[in-house]
Amino acid sequence: MPRSLHSVARRRRRKKIMKMAKGYFGARRTQYTVAKNAVEKGLLYAYRDRKQKKRNFRRLWITRINAGARQHGLSYSQFMGLIHKNGIELNRKVLADLAMNHPEAFEAIVNKIKG
Repeated sequence: MPRSLHSVARRRRRKKIMKMAKGYFGARRTQYTVAKNAVEKGLLYAYRDRKQKKRNFRRLWITRINAGARQHGLSYSQFMGLIHKNGIELNRKVLADLAMNHPEAFEAIVNKIKG
């Protein structure tokens, strides 16, 4: 029985890794073993940071809402409590955008929940 070398599959697998390592510096781009390690690490970072991106944006929105609310004499927690109590269904992304880019609309929301 002839021996099987898997050469086509091996080459395809290696080419895929080397293609993903384009733009890396030095041996991370040219040597397969080093490139494989670098690509695996990069994919791990990419997976992790897709989750962290959501957290970071939520933190940013909360900071912006807090800054907008404090201009009207409310803390963030008081503001969000009043928002929920009054049944206003705006998420943090929209509220942060209003606080930053449309202060008059944000002020109208604050006046509605206060009064």
